[in-house]
Amino acid sequence: SPLRPDLVREVHKNMSKNTRQAYAVKQKAGYDTAAESWGTGRAVARIPRAPGGGTHRAGQATFGNQARGGGMYNPTTVWRRWHRRVNVTQKRHAVATALAASALPPLVMARGHRIGEVAELPLVVSDGLESVTKTKEAVEALNKLGCGQDLQKVLDSKKIRAGQGKARNRRYRMRCGPLIIYNEDNGITRAMRNIPGVEATCVDNLNLLRLAPGGHFGRFLIFTEGAFKKLTEIYGTSTEAAPLKKGYHMPRAAMENADLARIINSTEVQSVLKPKLEAPKTHEPKRNALKNKEVMDSLNPGALKRKAALQKSSEKGTTEFKAVQDKKKARQAESKEHNKKHKKGDETFYKTLMKAFEAKAAEAAAKKSEEGEEEEA
Repeated sequence: SPLRPDLVREVHKNMSKNTRQAYAVKQKAGYDTAAESWGTGRAVARIPRAPGGGTHRAGQATFGNQARGGGMYNPTTVWRRWHRRVNVTQKRHAVATALAASALPPLVMARGHRIGEVAELPLVVSDGLESVTKTKEAVEALNKLGCGQDLQKVLDSKKIRAGQGKARNRRYRMRCGPLIIYNEDNGITRAMRNIPGVEATCVDNLNLLRLAPGGHFGRFLIFTEGAFKKLTEIYGTSTEAAPLKKGYHMPRAAMENADLARIINSTEVQSVLKPKLEAPKTHEPKRNALKNKEVMDSLNPGALKRKAALQKSSEKGTTEFKAVQDKKKARQAESKEHNKKHKKGDETFYKTLMKAFEAKAAEAAAKKSEEGEEEEA
């Protein structure tokens, strides 16, 4: 049977809803009081208020879902659609898929089962296991089959349940162990019922909720010989219909060969395909050297090094910073020496320049005084 995890999840989700019990709030909850609104004119909200006096309750708001002690919004009812109908054929397909997945070691190990010491999968034992009536004998038989690690895993996983369920007769939770599938119950259910994590079921009553707990297929299954042979009668084969289920055929795989890569790369498929399209030629967009450091360095080799050196020249403690300071000191010393040699006393540029102006100003003043004396005469 092909593996259909989507089908198993959907059928499991709907089947698990069929054991729910209805719950709802009381129909009169929040409305069991003779409250009336005070109306307008009293500077209070118009919500109905509890009658009476002399108690805290008198005058308190009622009925509204925002009021303390009021009714809830959209109260729950018992006539909700609690259960789901599942197609019979879908349930059968899901069970067939879960049985097929349990024969694959990777899927069984991925589900968390410890099967390192198990001889083979599917694990089929003789019908003598059906006659075991003592739990001690059943545990010995399971250990001989290589299930010891899986049974220990179940014991180690026992934890106190989170939430209110711990106070509702389901205080502990633990992992699932192997599922024993038998043909005739000659005492096997009594022997297995007290082993933590181990369940036993008849091959005629296979249930998806047990074959794929949580909607995840790949549970560790142990078949008795009679039960394993009867699977063919119940579910048929890939070519024959099921004798015990009228009109039922095993689900067909969507692909006979699941190696999709091999199919696509085969000569038959590649020979009729169109040739591979060449990508159009594209040109690299022009990049701005002023914004892109790499482009600037390619156009102006050494630009990045110079920029880094310039940044380091302003960081104290670096050799570049020391070199800049030495240059500055040398420049200042040279400037002082030049000024001392060429700019002292009346030989400075400013004083020489001002002397030229003073001479011209004296000439102009003399000329003006002469003109004034001539006019007086």
